Amino acid sequence: MAGLLAPSSSAFRTYRALNVSSSVAPFSPTSLPARTCHRRSFSAVAQVGLKNRTRRLVVSNAATTELASTEEGKRLVSSESQRPVFPFAAIVGQDEMKLCLLLNVIDPKIGGVMIMGDRGTGKSTTVRSLVDLLPEIRVVVGDPFNSDPEDPESMSIDVRERVSRGDSLPVSATKITMVDLPLGATEDRVCGTIDIEKALTEGVKAFEPGLLAKANRGILYVDEVNLLDDHLVDVLLDSAASGWNTVEREGISISHPARFILIGSGNPEEGELRPQLLDRFGMHAQVGTVRDAELRVKIVEERARFDRDPKGFRESYQAEQEKLQQQIRSARSSLSSVEIDHDLRVKISKVCAELNVDGLRGDIVTNRAAKALSALKGRDKVIPEDIAIVIPNCLRHRLRKDPLESIDSGVLVTEKFYEVFS
Repeated sequence: MAGLLAPSSSAFRTYRALNVSSSVAPFSPTSLPARTCHRRSFSAVAQVGLKNRTRRLVVSNAATTELASTEEGKRLVSSESQRPVFPFAAIVGQDEMKLCLLLNVIDPKIGGVMIMGDRGTGKSTTVRSLVDLLPEIRVVVGDPFNSDPEDPESMSIDVRERVSRGDSLPVSATKITMVDLPLGATEDRVCGTIDIEKALTEGVKAFEPGLLAKANRGILYVDEVNLLDDHLVDVLLDSAASGWNTVEREGISISHPARFILIGSGNPEEGELRPQLLDRFGMHAQVGTVRDAELRVKIVEERARFDRDPKGFRESYQAEQEKLQQQIRSARSSLSSVEIDHDLRVKISKVCAELNVDGLRGDIVTNRAAKALSALKGRDKVIPEDIAIVIPNCLRHRLRKDPLESIDSGVLVTEKFYEVFS
């Protein structure tokens, strides 16, 4: 990213900006291409001349030794001491929501999922249980951005600089992070803050990472997203789409990677998102209250079993959880080899055109979701049935043109699908 740090004070006499491209091909950590970084360090950005005295201003977004030890200590906490998570495999019903979540895990480029439904239908429980299925990731120890030691796209600027110098990176494995966004969170809490006065006067770390930094390479969950300020929703969606978060204050700009799966949930009774914002979510899942009495009893009994003995309940679903984990790992590894015929792609676009879907996001997401579903089922080629399953979730929230209208249940999309694919 160009212009990561730009001083505005007249006290700055000399300055050379770090210019790091965010579109760098994957590489070995021991051989970073020379074109990736300039020689100047992001941690020692500028020399400041004040009253004939030269002071070096250090602005570092890397973790200090104290932070490194703290983070490492957190990772050493045993799973038994952590809050037990309800198993994903034990969730009864809500198949549409569960499928959308799994497809986004297999291909994060689908663009996240918006879950709308009644209160008490297990939206938050399902999202939190998803993290338990995900494999561990390798991170640079002490880095607050969960930097990938081998992928420059997911590295913080400081880690990139350390790699370019040939420094050895301490690496550990950790579970993928899920960050809950508090409803009353401010933009500074989400994006991070820059302390200009401290940076200029004391020469200490001036950037405090926010929730987007913590969510890098993980999941960001926003409950009651329809109650968030539209500006904050825009910030989240922009970061999810670009993979970067930029914080600016008083002419100083700092960027860091923010690659995460954005999951939002809400209750339609509390209002819908604007159509422009809904379009930015890759998929849309609708959940409803279970009406079948026998099924409701089963849900209540399963929850009671979990509350009585969380460890024993989780062990009873261990085999199913491991099977799901294996399916996800296999699907992620085979996704790149899944093919979709040109004829099917044309028909998908025809459905989008005849439904008057604005833009091309609907076409792109439907293609990606169909391939992810095919990979999840262990096939290397998309079939029409895959498209029929995912296309309502990919298009129905894009049909609403008037903010006062309600989102279609998917009937219009399904009818158009069978009309085109017949």
